[in-house]
Amino acid sequence: MRIALFATCIVDAMYPKVALATVRILERLGHEVVFPQGQGCCSQMHINSGYFEDAVPVIRNHVRAFTSTDYDVAVAPSGSCVASLGHQQPLVARQCGDAALADDAAMVAENTYELSELLVDVLGVTDSAAQLGSWFPHPVTYHPSCHGMRLLGLGDRQKDLVRSVEEIEFHELPDAEECCGFGGTFSFKNPDVSGAMADEKLRNIVDSGASLCTGGDASCLMHLGGAASKRKLDVQTVHFAEILASTRANPLIVDGPVELSIPQPGRRSAAPVGATR
Repeated sequence: MRIALFATCIVDAMYPKVALATVRILERLGHEVVFPQGQGCCSQMHINSGYFEDAVPVIRNHVRAFTSTDYDVAVAPSGSCVASLGHQQPLVARQCGDAALADDAAMVAENTYELSELLVDVLGVTDSAAQLGSWFPHPVTYHPSCHGMRLLGLGDRQKDLVRSVEEIEFHELPDAEECCGFGGTFSFKNPDVSGAMADEKLRNIVDSGASLCTGGDASCLMHLGGAASKRKLDVQTVHFAEILASTRANPLIVDGPVELSIPQPGRRSAAPVGATR
């Protein structure tokens, strides 16, 4: 299958290794990944702030990028951005008087999947250890982000994929369905409320017994990771794609800042004895 990667602006700008992990996972399954040129923001920030007219050219750019590339399906490692494509883009384009753009946006959105949705529903991945070779022997808890949970209806897809990773030590998160407090521009407009919500989420992460919190949205993980660092808590955040991409031969490094190992061109990282790539 030929799969188009929608990297999203926050992943592209701040967490490119999440995009790399997504590509590794899909290529490991034997699929070809392409990157539509010219892609950028999904327009969610503009729309959430009420700037509908300013969002239209952003929507048009996304539609142009993903209709000018040949692929079977598209994927993004972000429930929030995928939800915006289907929930916001057609509505805003139509409200601003561009019915053709609204129809095209709806078509692109219909063919775009959040990563766990693609893996489980389309590619039939239910056992990360057996089907992806995922290995991550660390204590992890999982935070379900609001858009993936409430707008996309992802359910336990992300959590189940993480739980099936070989040797992972999974801890259930108390009050997992409570928002982390990020909410995009909400955290800028309501910093005190946002910070209090992050405090509550961090307390639950600590109470879970895990030192790593995973999830499917880099923005929420950035919010929680920054709050944990500010409060000097022994909590790190990591996107679930990086955990699935981690193998015995090329593991996700958690000694210090969480880092997906990227061998230099022409070199192969040393594999533990008995490990296979």
